[in-house]
Amino acid sequence: MEIKKQILAVIQARMNSTRLPGKVLKKIGDSTCIEILLKRLSKSELIDRIIVVTSTNQYDDILYDKLNKIGVDCFRGEETNVYKRFLDALKNSKASVILRITADCPLIDPVLVDKVIKDFLNKDVDYVSNVDPPSFPDGMDVEVIDRNCLENNYSSNLNKYHLEHVTSYIRENKKFSKSNFENEKDYSYIRLTLDEAIDLEVINSIFKYFQPDIYFSLEEIIDLYKKNKSLFKNIDLIRNEGSKMNNGQKLWKKAKKIIPGGNMLLSKRTEMFHPLKWPAYFDKAKGCNIWDLDGKKYIDMSLMGVGTNILGYANEEVDNYVKLNLDKSNMSTLNCPEEVWLAEKLVEMHPWSEMVRFARTGGEANSIAVRIARAASGKDGIAICGYHGWHDWYLASNINDTENLKDHLLPGLEANGVPKELKNTTFPFHYNDLDGLKKIIFENNIGLIKMEVIRNLKPSNNFLKEVRKLATKNNIVLIFDECTSGFRENFGGIHLNYKVNPDIAIFGKALGNGYAITAIVGTKNVMEAAQKSFISSTFWTERIGVSAALKTLEIMEKNKSWEIITSVGKKIRMIWSDIADDNNLSINISGLSSLSSFNFVSKNNLKYKTLITQEMLKKGILASNSVYTSIAHTNECLVKYSDNLNEIFKIIKSCEKSVKNIDTLIEGPVCHNGFYRLN
Repeated sequence: MEIKKQILAVIQARMNSTRLPGKVLKKIGDSTCIEILLKRLSKSELIDRIIVVTSTNQYDDILYDKLNKIGVDCFRGEETNVYKRFLDALKNSKASVILRITADCPLIDPVLVDKVIKDFLNKDVDYVSNVDPPSFPDGMDVEVIDRNCLENNYSSNLNKYHLEHVTSYIRENKKFSKSNFENEKDYSYIRLTLDEAIDLEVINSIFKYFQPDIYFSLEEIIDLYKKNKSLFKNIDLIRNEGSKMNNGQKLWKKAKKIIPGGNMLLSKRTEMFHPLKWPAYFDKAKGCNIWDLDGKKYIDMSLMGVGTNILGYANEEVDNYVKLNLDKSNMSTLNCPEEVWLAEKLVEMHPWSEMVRFARTGGEANSIAVRIARAASGKDGIAICGYHGWHDWYLASNINDTENLKDHLLPGLEANGVPKELKNTTFPFHYNDLDGLKKIIFENNIGLIKMEVIRNLKPSNNFLKEVRKLATKNNIVLIFDECTSGFRENFGGIHLNYKVNPDIAIFGKALGNGYAITAIVGTKNVMEAAQKSFISSTFWTERIGVSAALKTLEIMEKNKSWEIITSVGKKIRMIWSDIADDNNLSINISGLSSLSSFNFVSKNNLKYKTLITQEMLKKGILASNSVYTSIAHTNECLVKYSDNLNEIFKIIKSCEKSVKNIDTLIEGPVCHNGFYRLN
């Protein structure tokens, strides 16, 4: 007589879903998702026992308490190693057959479950599922596994994906015998799982249709779909998308639904690198390394915090000095003395200057400088060259023509939300175009000239000195925006190299090595005009930023950081040039040595940039077509970067020669274009 095999159903559940937090306790009708699942699964005729498995993390306390309250077996185990948690839950069971269900399948059909179990029992295999390939709706996923197979093949050396997804190792490995239970018709396009807010809406609509019955069958759901497809609003979502995305990508997808644009900075959006592969979020960073939300380590050979971290991430001296001052409180009714010390230091570094104001962001600092300059000159008109932020005074350039800023920011940028009354107050001019600037001054009431000292082009025909003469002759305030260029080629503003003194200079980004601090440095006769206007903000007085800047400047001066990052940048430019030549590829290299970029002379430039990012990510490197250097970039980093980039250039070479099709190599959409900066 054959002994009946005991069958244990294990439901994996957690509260910290990235895309839909707390989904297992979301309401479906009058019950929660997990309760509906348990009630429906209990109708199985073959399951001997059901247990819910969750983690020991505190966010799962509420789930554990809920299950205990309704008398459901629940096991709590390791948070990060789901495979071990799964095995530990089996220890008090004699079951030899394990049914695995995830808690995002509240509509699971017990009849289907029994069919898959019977299929397993009738075959001499290690594993049976109905998902590889799928033919049933998403959310009807059933896996049946031989217990010995699960236990004997567990190893803590399995990769993170296998430890998180439990059965993935079995599905991928040919040494296990497997079978797939298929439906007569393919309904895999129907979505009954619970991963997104819209999924919850659809599932509730289904329950409302069948109420008060909660035990309706899969066949009845399919019939409903055929009669009322509009009810299934989630039909276009990708099946098992979550298993194919890292945690950063999942969070980015969620962010774009609740944060306009997804984040606060265009330069950090995933679409600027690789829309589907860029990890998006970091857990920690140190030196020139970043760890994403999945714990994967990358060398940052891209933006280094968008130019904020010349000394590398989490510089211990800077961080310790900030922590020391934090222990004494970041804010109080009184002012912190560090802001006076920092002002003294910046004036000392720039002998032409006499006074300083502080803010926290580059956009703020630029707007403060504009306000002061307008107050000092008594004239509203602004002539600009370069990128200066997002504020109304700047985007007013595009009120007349949306292409006015195409060479300075983004083409076709709308000035929506900018008061139309600001029309004809801001006028862009091109770098090295002195005649163009003269024309603007002659035709308009210009009170200030605002420009980046240098970005991609070097000044020709004494351009900077001629601009200075023009400003002085016409009683115009000259402002140099050094938010990006400051501290990159000397100890202070890059204008010092050209021996041209502005009336105001603005510093940011690298000033605090990652901490928010910007400075507006200027002559006394101009800066005192701030007293004729109202320029004030609570958090411009906090202690963190000025403390970080003081220590950052101290380290820069001691290490001559600008020499180090320039040297590293020159090596990177040489790498680009050499491997391009080796592969007969034509590229254009531009920018300062310490913040260089390159573009392929090809109609496929953006596709190649996307491919570089995609393939470098696989090698543990964050990269695109530009690098902001830091003193943390070692020769070892550069060698790894160079070797891997060369392999990608070889692929690009084959694409240029039509040996390979670039479109077949890119795993997802092409990256977006970045800023246009012709100065």
